[in-house]
Amino acid sequence: MKTSTDSPAWTVVTGAAGFIGRNVVAELNRRGVERILAVDDLGSDERWKNLRGLTFEDIWTIAKFREAVLANRLPPVQTVYHLGACSATTETNASYLLDNNTQYTRELCEWCLGHGARFVYASSAATYGDGAQSYSDADETTPTLVPLNMYGMSKHLFDLWALRNGLLGQIAGLKYFNVYGPGEGHKGDMRSVIHKAYGQIRETGTVKLFKSYRPEYRDGEQVRDFVFVKDAVDVTLFCGENPQASGLFNCGTGQARSWNDLAKATFAAMGLEPKIDYIEMPVSLRSKYQYFTQAEMGKLRAAGYAQPFTSLEDGIRAYVQGDLAKG
Repeated sequence: MKTSTDSPAWTVVTGAAGFIGRNVVAELNRRGVERILAVDDLGSDERWKNLRGLTFEDIWTIAKFREAVLANRLPPVQTVYHLGACSATTETNASYLLDNNTQYTRELCEWCLGHGARFVYASSAATYGDGAQSYSDADETTPTLVPLNMYGMSKHLFDLWALRNGLLGQIAGLKYFNVYGPGEGHKGDMRSVIHKAYGQIRETGTVKLFKSYRPEYRDGEQVRDFVFVKDAVDVTLFCGENPQASGLFNCGTGQARSWNDLAKATFAAMGLEPKIDYIEMPVSLRSKYQYFTQAEMGKLRAAGYAQPFTSLEDGIRAYVQGDLAKG
């Protein structure tokens, strides 16, 4: 693999074979950054395919990387994009999530602060729980949040630690909302509904959406803030390249859209008329289900991020026709 001679310092991307991580590495390459240390456990699923076409200096397992961090044996590093985590909202092993999502992030953050490296990490919109405390990324809101699952809690605990220790003025954390786009095919049940809907339409001609169990929302009219992965990557690299953009930031569009909107846009991108079936939601999910998410984006804008976000229709069209339809 190629080695950049522009800078002796490395860029680290954890979760490099994952969804957002893969797209971050690709965009770094496009910008001429090739001295990249990719960190990931490839396991036995299909995520290794996300590494195809990427340029990086080396790839380490999570265990090897954590050992090097704790032993202070990393090469000179300019920026760390810490995107690796267990992102399964259904994971119930709390001890694993605390170690892999919370403690790992803390170890890496402390190393970066001690070695002058820029640290950008993935928090999550799952920290907001049911949204009762709003979707504000203001520091005063953070301690009031009540996540609905252990994944969200594992992210929230690091956010709280960073806030309590006065570190958010030196690092950047991103609360990604519902990200979709190329590179998510290995995620199994954690894939976006767009990816799932495309497969359902190809196979059956129909999209299945959960029924609503709250009278104020009709079936399929539950809403989310859907963000195209290209925009999520742009925000991530903006925070890496601009130290003034420090703190916790939402990464969404600021516009909530319904599952019905998503399904119809997917059918339209495939040149088909919509056909939607509403199915029962598993009982185990009903108490943890979010009926409304919408990122408040004023804080990121105030930090200087000025790029527009891709509309749901444009993002789905680009994803379906430029990626999914090509296999």
